[in-house]
Amino acid sequence: MRSAARARTAIAPIVFGLLVLALWQLLVLGLRIQPFVLPGPVAIGQQFGLRSPFILQAAVITALNALVGLAIGTVVAVVGAVLAAAVRVLDELSTWIVTALSVVPIVALAPVLYTMFGASVQTARVLIAAIAVFVPVYVTTLRGLRTVLPIHRDLMRAYAATSWQATRAVTLPGAIPYFFTGLRIASSLAVISALVAEYFGGPFTGLGKSITSAVSSSNFPLAWAFVLGAILTGLVFYLVTLALEVVATRHR
Repeated sequence: MRSAARARTAIAPIVFGLLVLALWQLLVLGLRIQPFVLPGPVAIGQQFGLRSPFILQAAVITALNALVGLAIGTVVAVVGAVLAAAVRVLDELSTWIVTALSVVPIVALAPVLYTMFGASVQTARVLIAAIAVFVPVYVTTLRGLRTVLPIHRDLMRAYAATSWQATRAVTLPGAIPYFFTGLRIASSLAVISALVAEYFGGPFTGLGKSITSAVSSSNFPLAWAFVLGAILTGLVFYLVTLALEVVATRHR
C-alpha cells in the first residue's frame, strides 16, 4: 500500500502536467494564438532541443551566480542569527536592517551595484542573490534557535549542563528544520534574483540576457525555451536543497 501511495504521489503531478501541456497546445492551435502572445509547447520544445547547448551554457552561468550568492547569504544569515539569538541588543538593532533588506527592489538595486562594481563582472548579480537569500535564512534560523521546548530546557538544567552543552544538545538540533525551511525558500530566490538582475545590465551572459536577446529578435519560442531552462535550474536548486535536508534530518 505504501508503494502504491508513493506511485500515485509521483505519477499524479506528471499526468496533470501532460494534460496541461496538451490543453495548452490545443488552445494555441484552435484559437490561432500568435507566437508573440503565447507560443505552443511543441514550438518551445523544438527550440529547447535545437538550442540546448546555448541554453545549458546560459543556465550554468546563472546557476553559478545563484550558487555563490546562496552560499554567501546563507553563511552571513546563520552567523547573524546565532549572534542575534545570543545577544538581545544585536537582535533589536538588526530587526530594522533585516526588514529593510526584505523590501529592497531588485529593479532599483541592480543598476546601483553595476555602477559600483562595474558592468563587466558578475559581482552585482552575486550580491543581489546573496541579499535575497539572507532574509529567509536569517528569519527562519533565528526562530529555530529561539524555539526550545521548556521540557528540554528544564532537562538540561537538571543535568547541570553548561550553556554550550545545552546549545549543542538542544538548541542547534532543534533549529536545523527551521534552517532548512529557509534554505529551501532561499534556493529558489537565489536563482530568481540572479536571473532578474541580468535584465538590468552586466555581461551579456546568463539566462536573463538570453531571454531579452531572443525577445528583441522576435524569436518568442526561443525566449520561452530559455524560460524553461530557468525553471529547470530553479528545480535543480530546490531538489538539491531538499536532498540535503533529508540527509541531515534522517535520524529525527
